[in-house]
This record gives sequence, structure tokens and C-alpha cells, in this order.
Amino acid sequence: MALEIFSRYEVKYLIPFDVYEQLVPYLMERMRYDKFGQQGRYNIVSLYFDSPDKKIYYETRNKLRFRQKLRLRVYEDATLDGPAFLEVKQKYNNVVNKRRTKINLRDAYHYIDNGTTDYMNGYDLSNPQILKEVQAFKGLYDLVPRIIVSYDRQAFHGLYEDDLRVTFDFNLMCRDDNLRVEDGPVGKHFVDPNLVIMEVKVTHSVPLWLTRLLSEFECPKKSVSKFCTSIDLMENVRTEAVTKNDKVTIFA
Repeated sequence: MALEIFSRYEVKYLIPFDVYEQLVPYLMERMRYDKFGQQGRYNIVSLYFDSPDKKIYYETRNKLRFRQKLRLRVYEDATLDGPAFLEVKQKYNNVVNKRRTKINLRDAYHYIDNGTTDYMNGYDLSNPQILKEVQAFKGLYDLVPRIIVSYDRQAFHGLYEDDLRVTFDFNLMCRDDNLRVEDGPVGKHFVDPNLVIMEVKVTHSVPLWLTRLLSEFECPKKSVSKFCTSIDLMENVRTEAVTKNDKVTIFA
């Protein structure tokens, strides 16, 4: 998880959980488990930011050619004195660019609360320049903490295609009543628990063998924005609460 700057294509698929389990043995013929986690498994909790008028939400929902997000991300069991990542994720013409800096979680909260890089010299940063970029983006959009998104991930890395990565995300949950990432993966499911978001991440093109495998298992491409889908669910939950209707079944 040490990469700070990278650019790649990311193709998303929405598949049943049992198809994910069937795919793994075939992937292991040409891939290995990611080096992080046990058998490539780990938990991710991210705090996403947006402006009061939801600029980020609408840019993503309307699929602007250029769009970007800001998030604070932790892996596994996080503590205030442990590592976190402030990350700017940009997408332009289907190419995803990510720029992030490692930062102590306590320092990340201090930065968010104070809204300035004046204290930057006191932070333990892996890349101070990226924090300046975060500050410029945050100031331009007037970004504030908006929602927590969490999920379990199993990740695989190509044996013969060094740029190939495949991830499976499941148990996808969100919350907006508690925006502390160290409180872990707690919230409401915004994707049906029986579904998995698969992402194929590659620098140039998806290998032919993988294209054929996904076709054989009838895996449909599906653009699923974790950020937008979780926002939609939380807003529907509030609407349902106001109208006293308990039948909330919003899934991607």
C-alpha cells in the first residue's frame, strides 16, 4: 500500500458472491494473492469529502470527463497514532490517477479541523507536495467530511503482467452519523451483501485470457460509484424516516 502516485485504467464489474468464489481458482493460475493482508484480504475504511452544494457528488453522478474526489483512508484496525492516507483520486477519459500521502491519523484530523497547511512541518508526511495539492483542491471546492464508506477486499496481482491487479470488494457499508474512520466498518449496506464489486486495474489493456474468463462467467461491466451510491442510500434513509416508511431497500 506504499504507492503514492500512479495512473491506470479501472474496469468495474458487479457479480454475485458465488461467481467471485468460482473465479478465484482460475485467477490463481496466472495471479497471486496481493502481498498485503492474509491471502490478499484486508478491510478498508474511507472518509469522503464533498462541498455543501454536493459538487463532487454531481460531477461523479453526471460522469464529467474530468472529475476528482478527496478521501482519508485507513486499512484494517486503525488507531489515532497509526498510519492513514490523504488521497486525491482523479479520472479523465477513463484513466484513473491517484496521488496520496501517508500521514498519522491524529495529524490528518488536526489538518482537517484546522483547514490549513500552516502546521505541515509538524506532520510526519511521506509526500508534503501532495498535502499542498489536497489543500488546493479542498479550498477550491470548500470540501468538508461527508460520508464513511467501508468494505472488505481481496486483491490479486499478476504473475506475468506486472501491471495487472484484480480486486473484489464485498460487505460494502456506509454511514454519515459518525465520521471517525478509526471506529471501523460499521453502517448500512449500500450494495446487496450477495453482490461483489470486482475491479480490473491495468496500465494499458485487460489481458486476453482475463477477458475470456470474465466472458465465460458472464461478468457484466457495471459502473458502481461507492461514493454516490452511499450518498443516495443515506439520503433515502432520511427521506424514509421523515415519511415513516421503514422499507428501505436501496442497493446498487
